[in-house]
Amino acid sequence: MNDLTQGSITKHLISMAIPIAIGMIVQTVYYLVDLYFVGQLGKVALAGVNAAGNLAFVVFGMTQILAVGTVALISKAVGEKDRKTSNIIFNQSIGIAFICGLVTLAAGYSFSINYLQTISDDAATIEQGLTYLYWFMPNLALQFALVAMGSALRGTGIVKPAMMVQLIGLGLNIILSPILIKGWITGHPMGVAGAGLASSISIGIAVVIMWYYFHKLERYVGVSKPLIKPKMIYWKKIIGIGFPAGGEFLLLFFYTAVIFWLIKGFGTSAQAGFGLGSRVMQAIFVPALALAFALPAVVGQNFGAKQKERVIESFKSAAKLISLLLFVLAAFSIYFADQLLTPFSDDAEVIAVGVLFLQIVAFNYIPSGIIFCCSGLLQGLGNTWPAFYSMASRMVLFVVPGVWASKQPGFEIVHVWYLSVSTVVIQMFISFWLARKEANKKLNFK
Repeated sequence: MNDLTQGSITKHLISMAIPIAIGMIVQTVYYLVDLYFVGQLGKVALAGVNAAGNLAFVVFGMTQILAVGTVALISKAVGEKDRKTSNIIFNQSIGIAFICGLVTLAAGYSFSINYLQTISDDAATIEQGLTYLYWFMPNLALQFALVAMGSALRGTGIVKPAMMVQLIGLGLNIILSPILIKGWITGHPMGVAGAGLASSISIGIAVVIMWYYFHKLERYVGVSKPLIKPKMIYWKKIIGIGFPAGGEFLLLFFYTAVIFWLIKGFGTSAQAGFGLGSRVMQAIFVPALALAFALPAVVGQNFGAKQKERVIESFKSAAKLISLLLFVLAAFSIYFADQLLTPFSDDAEVIAVGVLFLQIVAFNYIPSGIIFCCSGLLQGLGNTWPAFYSMASRMVLFVVPGVWASKQPGFEIVHVWYLSVSTVVIQMFISFWLARKEANKKLNFK
């Protein structure tokens, strides 16, 4: 356990963010490795995998429910020096992870075709996306177990073990991807199916290693069969805190799906270019996201210890660091967009769409960073509904005019990107107002 209620706030944020960033980079590289080899299969395969990959936002939303609830409750218990409650929360989260994994497999194999047929009119793209998803689905199901264990450690202020496990998984994925996709060594290329299978095998091994760590090495929280037995009072607490944050990711899935739907009339190249650009943008965002993900544990422990000034300082420090970082990354995206995309595709139309996307949405970076900080503060305070309301407002502001504009003569793909930028800026002000209002209420310890 690492006590975050003492010492430099900035130092705590950075020391936690570095391993988190490495772990997130590992997760991003998982997809970029697949993207690199899939891109060599052509734009149809690229469009199919990107469209299918958006479905991962649904799972990320569900895992975020588990992660946010677990981190918030364990970090608060740690701040209160309540080890017993920390162990109960951890074991209950393991139980939730098992159930969610089974539901993901059942739903994924049942409804993937319906999703793909909604966002694409091209039969070949749908076929490629469906093939990828069938082999990638175990990866999505196993995310819950990995997230439950990693979030428990993050709540106690420890992040390095999860980072090391993810690095091992990355190494395996890098080795397996060309072997399975291109047929190296085996002589039997699997194409997009190989990309999905490589990711599933890699995360399966990562989960086994992380489980071994908890069984043999972890001391503050540990797996206990009696404590795993479902207790609805704790399930409600975990889900109650985490649901709005997970809902943000679910709304992000619908947001991205709407974009795919809006631009499908511009053809496969447009969908492939948007998918490629958005994946690269996610990779660029990793350092800022790592700082935002470190914030809830710092806020949570200091909130549990009733240290108001340190909670406020945590938010201010994170906001300054993230804004500075994203200013640099935005400039990098604008001036080097072409160089960022060309390793993944040699199709000129795909690259043109991706470059335009990156250069315009780069103006989203700093507003998005402030939104992440507000969300991190709310997670640490144990109420994530304001962040959900903020994201919901963005959905309404984007979808309604976006659908209307798509029906007008002269509609161009660039209109979608400009609309995205404007709605994120509005969401930033809404998020800040809601977060400040919640902080004023929760930090009134009298």
